Parts: sequence; structure tokens; C-alpha cells
Amino acid sequence: MFSVRGRGVARLAAATLVSSLVVVGAIATAGPAFADDAAGTGGVKAKLGGMTDRDSVKIFEKDGTDWSVPGGLFKMQVEGGGTLQTYCIDLRTEAKHDFDYKEVGWGESSLHNNENAGKILWVLENAYPKFSAEVLGAKLGVDLSKNEAAAGTQAAIWTFSDDVKAVPRSGDAEKLTEYLLKEAVKLEEPKASLSLSPSSVAGKAGDRLGPITVSTNAETAKITPAPGTPAGVKIVDAQGNAVTEAKNGAELFFDVAAGTADGTAELSASATTKVSLGRAFVSIDGPSQTLILAGSSDSTVTAKASAAWAKKGAAPAVTVAKDCAKGGLEVIASNKGDDAWTFDLKGTSHTVAPGETKTIAVPLAEDEAYKFTITGPNGFEETFEGVLDCETAPPGPKPSETPSTEPSTPAPSPSTPGTTTGDTTGGTTGSTGTTGGTAGGSTTGGGDLAETGGSSATPMIAGIAAALVVIGGGAVFVLRKKKAAAH
Repeated sequence: MFSVRGRGVARLAAATLVSSLVVVGAIATAGPAFADDAAGTGGVKAKLGGMTDRDSVKIFEKDGTDWSVPGGLFKMQVEGGGTLQTYCIDLRTEAKHDFDYKEVGWGESSLHNNENAGKILWVLENAYPKFSAEVLGAKLGVDLSKNEAAAGTQAAIWTFSDDVKAVPRSGDAEKLTEYLLKEAVKLEEPKASLSLSPSSVAGKAGDRLGPITVSTNAETAKITPAPGTPAGVKIVDAQGNAVTEAKNGAELFFDVAAGTADGTAELSASATTKVSLGRAFVSIDGPSQTLILAGSSDSTVTAKASAAWAKKGAAPAVTVAKDCAKGGLEVIASNKGDDAWTFDLKGTSHTVAPGETKTIAVPLAEDEAYKFTITGPNGFEETFEGVLDCETAPPGPKPSETPSTEPSTPAPSPSTPGTTTGDTTGGTTGSTGTTGGTAGGSTTGGGDLAETGGSSATPMIAGIAAALVVIGGGAVFVLRKKKAAAH
């Protein structure tokens, strides 16, 4: 969901309705289980669009204050084809239109230490849009519109993701929220759409370099060597058979024929699949709110892995994973050669001895963007980039006190023709809009509250500003937003 403010000055640094409708997954008995795809590459990349179904939700803070914000579904366009529907799991962070997002495991997102992550997945599996507003309404004995169903679902998710009391404006939507919160149980983390792990291997010519494990929810993934792969290099399984397709759990190897000149090679895995509900999405362009998957069309997913080999000398491999528990990155550098390998990492030199694997912690501030390249002999070069996004924003200045300075974006059209975004069936019309309207006002003609930074407190702000002008002869308001760290 869009928020009317950024993450706030106190942002922490350095570091799932209806049981009779569906039975899903295995119930977890402890905290969230993290899929083993953190050190791999792949998954869906998608661009954030606008909101579709939505309605106003009131947020009650622990300090007794409250504020309203539109809650509902976002639409995302998948790179390579396909669309996604997502909800917000980072209430107080502003979302940036047209930012690119990457699918990640819970351990690389704000769900890494959230004991209710599995309950969020249960909500997604049992609420809207997995089940239609009509089906959900009939179950609860109310007449739910799509907008109400989306807001009711989002409110339940926020309760688990941001530790707040979130109440939809519509009474019928509130009944949905209450039901979801009462019935939710913990489910296990869903599988990645497609991941290869590790993403980098090394060794000597004449050996099979690997294994590289395929993790996917697709039936099969297509495996292809990259253009320019040397003639002596093949992609094989553990028995040495050539591989063109692989299933979940398959192990792949680069078979490098003896006598092949020192060098590097790359393979690609691709599949068309629906992304599993509950996968997290984080921005790779800069600080933006974290999202969680609520629906997926058939989408194109890809992953890559590389290999380096040498007859003599160093043979490097490197993988990088976010370590949200420690507030930074974990760089795993290994050397399968017979000479030491020295490389530079963000201005610091590191040496990996022959046969050694070294783990290097790279501390980062929350929301810090990073981009760096690690090089080695025989054309070895790996570039890593992203944003450390491991925490939800904590309570801070109220929305009316910190309006967004982002340019206004028109509100998206509702998904059902003939309805006005923010309207509900059987309730008062309108949700909070850019003109400062409160529940009961209209949302037509403007963007939503969070996109533009308007709120119901706008008249009050104007009054205070006027008073300051009269008293002091003028005042200058400096509106700040947190800057993303430079790459």
C-alpha cells in the first residue's frame, strides 16, 4: 500500500478465509521456514503499477492516534510476460510507481523475523482474490464488493505484517478482516518460482563443476548454455547425461572437457509458471515498500548460473545473499584452483587461498542501495546490485505532519467496469482521496492518499501555515524525504 510518508527518521539500520473452502500447505509449528534460495539467482522480475481494487482502511497506532489510507491490490507487469497482484506488507513506506521488483524468499525481506509470516500466507490462500468477493460474502452472510474484499484482506495482512490495528471503513469488510484474523494459522513458506543455487561454481578442466540445484514450482525448466559457450563445455546431470530440461530438485553440472582453454561459461534456466502465493517482492531500484504475492497469471521466470575453470592458477566462484538477520550481505567467495585469488570488494582487498571458501560480511544500512563487481582471472566477472530492505518502517510522524513530496499520480481504474475506485456495495461512497476527503467523500478526479500525500488533515495544515504567516511574517516549510544511498 502506498503510504503518505517515507520510512521515517527512526527506521532501523544495518540489518494467509475459509477452512471449509480450501486446505493448503502444511501447518508450521514454529516461526517462518525459509526456502533455500537465498544464495541462488532467478525468479520473477516485475514493474510496479497502480492499484486496482481498494477501499479506505483506518490505522490505529499504539500511541492512541489514527489515520486512514487506501488498502487493496496492486497490479504488477512481469518482465518477459505476465501479470501479478500483490498486497503491501510495509504500511508506512511509500511505494514508487514504475520501480522494478524482484521475487525473493522471506529471509531476504521484512518477513525474515516475523513470526506471523505464515499467517499472512494463510490469509492470501483463503481471502481475496483467491476467492471472489461473492464467495467470501456468502460465507460471512454479507454483500461484499471487490473493493471491500480487497480492503478487508489488506487490513488483516497489515495486522500481521506491521503490528497495527487496521480497520476497514466498510462494516462488511471489517467482518472479513475479523474472520481472517481469528482463523489464520501458520503455513510453510512457498517455493520459489525458479532459482539456481549456487549461482557460481568453479573447478578444473576435465571435471564436472557443480552441483547447481534447481528449485522451481514449474513442471520443468528449460536449460540452455549461453551463446559463446566453448565447444568443450556441456550442461549435464550427475550421471553425465546432457540436460535440456530439469525438474524441481534436479542437480546440474558444467562438464568441462579436459584440454579446454581456461575460461568461463554461463547457463540459463527458464519456465512459464504461476508464482506461488506468499512470495515476497522487494524493489531493486531504490527504497520502496515491500509487497507480497496475492495472485499470478502464467509468467515468464528465468535464472542464471556461471562456472569458471583453469588448468592452473586460481578458479574463483562467488555468491551473494542478503542476510537480514545481520543487516547486510553475505559474500561467499571460493577458490577451486591451485593459486591464491585476490579481489577487491567495496575498496577492501580479500585473498582466498587454493581450496578455501571465505564468507565476508558486508554491513549495510536499511534501505541502502548497493552495486559492486567482483573480478578474477580468465574473464571472471560478477556484478551484484539491489537494496537492503529487511524491516517494516516503525511508527513515526503522522501522515498529516509529513506529506509526500512525490508527484501526484492519477488513481487507477477499478477492475470492474462501472464502479468507482473506492466505492463499496451497500456502504457510503468514496475512500480517502487526494483532495483530502475522508470516508464519505469522493475519490474521483485524483490519486489516492498515499500516492499524493494528501490527507483529511489538509485543511488543518493550511490553517496552521496561515497562522504562522500572520504571527511571524512568513515561514518556510522544508519537506524532506529520505534519500536512497547512492549505488
